[in-house]
Amino acid sequence: MKTAIVILNWNGRKMMERFLPTVLKYSRNDAEVWVADNASTDNSMEMLAQKFPEVKTLVLDRNYGFADGYNRALRQIEADYYVLLNSDVEVTHHWLTPLQEYMDSHDDVAACQPKLLSEADKDSFEYAGASGGFLDRFGYPLCRGRVFDTVERDNGQYDYKMDVLWATGACLMIRAKDYWEAGALDARFFAHNEEIDLCWRLRQRGRRVVCIPESEVYHVGGGTLPQGNPMKTFLNFRNNLTMLYKNLPDEELQTVMHMRWILDHIAALETLIVNRNWRDFIAILRARRAFYKWRHDFDADREAIRMSRKLTTVPERLPISIVWQYYVKGKKTFSALTSSPHQTDD
Repeated sequence: MKTAIVILNWNGRKMMERFLPTVLKYSRNDAEVWVADNASTDNSMEMLAQKFPEVKTLVLDRNYGFADGYNRALRQIEADYYVLLNSDVEVTHHWLTPLQEYMDSHDDVAACQPKLLSEADKDSFEYAGASGGFLDRFGYPLCRGRVFDTVERDNGQYDYKMDVLWATGACLMIRAKDYWEAGALDARFFAHNEEIDLCWRLRQRGRRVVCIPESEVYHVGGGTLPQGNPMKTFLNFRNNLTMLYKNLPDEELQTVMHMRWILDHIAALETLIVNRNWRDFIAILRARRAFYKWRHDFDADREAIRMSRKLTTVPERLPISIVWQYYVKGKKTFSALTSSPHQTDD
């Protein structure tokens, strides 16, 4: 098969029982469906053998997290395209064809994603990717359809293909060749920001990442670490800073890191004073300490990225501060932002 749909599972039995039927119904003729199991303890694999024997399976010996779990699984799967698909995603009729056709006809595209909508409210975008992702100049992710906690309703306002900086790891189609040539997902991240880091590396290599809104899927979201979990806060802050350290050009690194020191401490104080959340306050401070402790482990990565870089300025990394635009100027949607990129021509 040209395409392998790979679901990385960790104790996701209930989600797979609920959503695997749609994946098989709408994808089986066009792709192989795999489940790679991260040492689950909820009898996931027994359930698959009983209810979905047509699904191919891989069992890992322990929980390697999202990044290394996928790396270890994909090394054992032969395909031209991988689709990294969360277990809590409901796919729809004809979801896979637009993605495959676009990749087939655009050799310069390394990865793409569908439009990601909320399974709980199918007229709204879903937080974890919406209609394609971008970064502001200080490393904050945003999407067409979601800026910080403002999630838009889908009124067709982003129903056009667009080059983006990153595609959501909830449903990411990527060429196997590009995946491995760019260095795969960074296993050290464990979870969170790993797909953004990979896509940023691809963009700097001159490869494109595109959102294809003709394809729609519905995502439950939250996963194993829901919003408000201090471990999720820790991983998001630590990994985001690490991603910046790896990928920023030398001339920007010091300025961006100084500004992030200020912004991260403001975020920590807001978490403590306004939200009265000691656990997230501590998680942010721990994340910054963890980043400084291990940042030089990524010096070789910085050099490798510099050597492979074809684009110093990536247009989908917006030259603005989303914090300023959102909190000071009140621009809370992607379409309201200045200097927004335009739709792709094809």
